[in-house]
Amino acid sequence: MKNIVIVGAGIGGLPMAYELREKLGKKRHCITVVSDSPTFQFVPSNPWVAVNWRKRNDICIDIEEPLNKKGIGFNASGLSKLDPENNRIELGDGSSLDYDYLVIATGPRLAFDEIEGLGPDGYTQSVCHVNHAEKACTAWEEFVKNPGPIVVGAAQGASCFGPAYETAFIMDADLRKRKIRDKVPMTYVTSEPFIGHMGLNGVGDSKTLMESEFRDRHIDWITNARIQKITRSEFIISECDNNGNELKQHTLPHNYSMILPAFTGIDPLRNVEGLVNPRGFVIVDKQQRNPRYKNIYAVGVCIAIAPDKPTPVPTGVPKTGYMIESMVAAATNNIAADINGQPQTSEATWNAICLADMGDTGMAFVALPQIPPRNVTWARKGKWVHAAKIGFEKYFLHKIKSGNTDPYYEHAVLKLLGIEKLKN
Repeated sequence: MKNIVIVGAGIGGLPMAYELREKLGKKRHCITVVSDSPTFQFVPSNPWVAVNWRKRNDICIDIEEPLNKKGIGFNASGLSKLDPENNRIELGDGSSLDYDYLVIATGPRLAFDEIEGLGPDGYTQSVCHVNHAEKACTAWEEFVKNPGPIVVGAAQGASCFGPAYETAFIMDADLRKRKIRDKVPMTYVTSEPFIGHMGLNGVGDSKTLMESEFRDRHIDWITNARIQKITRSEFIISECDNNGNELKQHTLPHNYSMILPAFTGIDPLRNVEGLVNPRGFVIVDKQQRNPRYKNIYAVGVCIAIAPDKPTPVPTGVPKTGYMIESMVAAATNNIAADINGQPQTSEATWNAICLADMGDTGMAFVALPQIPPRNVTWARKGKWVHAAKIGFEKYFLHKIKSGNTDPYYEHAVLKLLGIEKLKN
């Protein structure tokens, strides 16, 4: 019998646990999930929480019971230390777990500390965690009583841009519903070299589409932006040229702001030599294995992916849900193959499918593969995308609660979009 430990219980970790259990059978091997929370949160819905369109209970599920029903162990005390030389992890409650195979699916550390004044403990809001989104909602309800300028976007080094665009559009829609949009100047600030870049060098005509939406919604923007400092009332921003040199400095007032931070790997992993890159992201090969520690696999936002090409201001590469699903499938197949003494040949596809909500409409992006050059590039706008994202939220939460191993993104999203033929 093998001991398999999965660290992380998010969009990568829970599907990993369920798929491994189905692949390996219920009694033959021990699977344990370790998390720093007793609940799963559907992170893509956090922008809705931030404007009070969703509540915590709408997007969070207690996960110990559904895991136990599948014969999967669970510990919610979190990872405190990794000892890969001895195949052991130490947990936040002082206990330890030995493993034959370890899957790291922790997600990122949020690097608010890299910019003065950034984050919920500073002067900006966040939608990276439901706790942050709830705090953002409280601040939003105060803001709409006395509206003023908004700054929204993504800091230098960020690798997740979709929620920043969504938050801008959702706030715009909420303000229009309240009939106070005319009182709120809004500026989108981003490290991207152009609007619609999204860490992917654009998807189809995303630059034109997004710029048009911003113009229609009276949202100004600053690209190639490096945020220098944030105070209670102002942003100090350097707008850079194509060489990364300061072109112009901006001082933007704000009564409310939401800025996505850069990510790093989590602290217990950052100093493990041979496991992570300088930013703490786990290094993996095409089989999702770490090259040095062959029994350690990683999936999701915690893995290291180099950008397609450098940008004047650093931007990272997003790891979308569809892409994470393919990593989970590859890692599951390769662990099962190794246990059975077979070669590990499964590789993730790393395709990207994104549903971006815009409050009362939405945009869908398909990039196969995620990094150019691509076989398929597809972008569409419509109210159906908004409806599809609402439907998919319910679908995904049901799958997590029930432990169903039907594909979470691949078939469901393509079917919702009506473009299953693009899969090939």
